[in-house]
Amino acid sequence: MNQEHEPEATRRDASDTESSRASRGWWDSNADEYQSEHGAFLGDDRFIWGPEGLDEAEAALLGPAAELKGRRILEIGAGAAQCSRWLAAQGALPVALDLSHRQLQHALRIADGAAENATDLVEADAGALPFRDGSFDLACSAYGALPFVADPVRVLREVRRVLRPGGRFVFSVSHPIRWAFPDEPGPEGLSVGASYFDRTPYVEQDESGRAVYVEHHRTLGDRVRDVVAAGFRLEDLVEPEWPEWNTQEWGGWSPLRGHLIPGTAIFVCTAAAGAPVHS
Repeated sequence: MNQEHEPEATRRDASDTESSRASRGWWDSNADEYQSEHGAFLGDDRFIWGPEGLDEAEAALLGPAAELKGRRILEIGAGAAQCSRWLAAQGALPVALDLSHRQLQHALRIADGAAENATDLVEADAGALPFRDGSFDLACSAYGALPFVADPVRVLREVRRVLRPGGRFVFSVSHPIRWAFPDEPGPEGLSVGASYFDRTPYVEQDESGRAVYVEHHRTLGDRVRDVVAAGFRLEDLVEPEWPEWNTQEWGGWSPLRGHLIPGTAIFVCTAAAGAPVHS
């Protein structure tokens, strides 16, 4: 992270502003390493929901692929826009949004100027989406934005605002139960080490106490209440099982842990009828 000293890991409060600033800086600084390490698994034009490897081509959580053609779809926390590129290949009209300028530069690198499967790229904060009400038919987010914000309802309300009534929003996050376990892929990561109900954010900070990475914990019940408070109806909660073909470790995710405890939670939501909910 181009710092002289390793950041200190702690649990403390972190505001929405501090969290946003830390996320932008962390992803700008670590995008190269992230894409180098995980790019092959993610692919250039695949839609993977998480480290388990659940593929949208098979899961169809946004709907049948054949019905995506012509649909305007917003991807939030798009990274290098791999998911959006897959959506474009199905004939959809995706917009890939990310807070990190460097991540979006990787999206341009992968596209390499090709018109095929092109997607629009937007650099913006998920809590203040630069789009008109009802601009999109669908929205999606694979581990984007929501784990890193102090006020998830604000983001969810923004997504609800830019979706047409009845539009679907599907998002994945680290499964809340993982917060009770050490973030280790081996046997040491199988014993409960913290309270599941402790919602204090995980923060990495520099020597001056400035946050350089922030992640926020919400229990499963919190996530459900957040979805409803933002004007969505929860249609499904998917907890992908670890497949036999996937032998890789990704941070605290691993075949050992994946066969025993869930690592990812995917929320399938529909924008409730009525006027858009404004932040």
